[in-house]
Amino acid sequence: MAEPTNTPMPASTPVPASTPRSGSPARPIPIPSLTPSATSLTLPLRQSSKTAAAAAAAAAAAISRRPIVLHIGDPVKYNPHTYAEFSSAFEVVRPSAAERERGAFMRALREQRWGDFSAIFRPFWGSGGEMGRWDAELVGLLPESVRVFASAGAGFDWADTKVLGERGIIYCNSGLAAAEAVADFAVAMVISTFRHLPWCMNAATLPFLLSSSSSSSSAPAESEIAAAAARRAFQSCHALATAASHNPRGHVLGLIGFGNVGQQIAAKLGHPATFGMRIAYHDVVRKSASVEAALGATFHPTLDGLLGVADCVVLCTPASPDGRPIVTAEALGAMRRGARFVNIARGSLVDEEALADALEAGQVGAAALDVHAEEPAVNRRLVGMALGLEGDRPGTVMLTCHNAGGTVETHVGFEELSMRNVLAVLQGREAVTPVNLQFLVGGS
Repeated sequence: MAEPTNTPMPASTPVPASTPRSGSPARPIPIPSLTPSATSLTLPLRQSSKTAAAAAAAAAAAISRRPIVLHIGDPVKYNPHTYAEFSSAFEVVRPSAAERERGAFMRALREQRWGDFSAIFRPFWGSGGEMGRWDAELVGLLPESVRVFASAGAGFDWADTKVLGERGIIYCNSGLAAAEAVADFAVAMVISTFRHLPWCMNAATLPFLLSSSSSSSSAPAESEIAAAAARRAFQSCHALATAASHNPRGHVLGLIGFGNVGQQIAAKLGHPATFGMRIAYHDVVRKSASVEAALGATFHPTLDGLLGVADCVVLCTPASPDGRPIVTAEALGAMRRGARFVNIARGSLVDEEALADALEAGQVGAAALDVHAEEPAVNRRLVGMALGLEGDRPGTVMLTCHNAGGTVETHVGFEELSMRNVLAVLQGREAVTPVNLQFLVGGS
């Protein structure tokens, strides 16, 4: 992993004597500080050496008072203007990739290598998690000065937000930035479960792939056999998929979790002018009557109650209230027979072996999973079902590679929202997207 390209030069770094100086007079340059208790500094036009030294010492002292932010993960890529504001307000320290491995990271915390930093900043989901789960062991090593942990991504099953809150640390996620991309992807997955898209796609392409991989010969006879197999697969799917496919309109869409992502899915799939599905949801906190009315959503106070009426269940909650899987064998058994299941939340929230059992038994008619319990490994039984290699119902599962939130626009938002959360908390304002205020000592 490349070393940082955007970490500002520490205040203690001397400026080389050979650094060129402009020969023309300059106007005074105001340098506003974003630190609440600090004042703006202005560079004068001309200074004696004694005055210049005093001004430099004052500037260095002001900079040294800046809160330290520990930046874990890749450099900021998409938001240079916000990062300029961010790095003016704080002294940003970015550990190397080697220092972020769990053992090395914990040693560095014990040694107080990065001082009394005030915030942890993780702007990219694909990096910055090298130290593993933020559990009590790791959180317990943080200095008392830490006030906020702002991260990319919507899910936070990798961080014990209760332990963080009890230490007085506000955890902020970036689910708001990914909501539209994830909701769009969820729409495609819901449609897949109703129209058996893996079956349709595999029948058009898989026979060619299998024949070319199993034979090193390009003899005309073998080519004709492969072509005939491909035609049969195409014709079979064309003839048989119809009886297993349905329009989503009028079916009940059951949403587990009704935050930003869940509400956007409801808006996209529930509107009469689009797919016209009937919206039902379960959440730990019921939404307002105005939200329910706007989206035509019906609240179910229990998970089993929701599962019993839904024709397609979408898991879109960022975490489990108790840290355990939500979709278990018992939950799958509570679903309507033949109902569909979509997971665009967290792989750890689903018992995948129980899901495979339910698919084999016909309890679940089709599934689509973007996230997986053992990423990057994917459950082999589900892979077989996705390829149509197991059972008598080919292509009942769509599998993707944690792609739902993966757009440029999402990553722009991850960076921006993470920085804005740190700026807000360290400047004495309310966090933009906190998720653990209920665990803060004294409550919030």
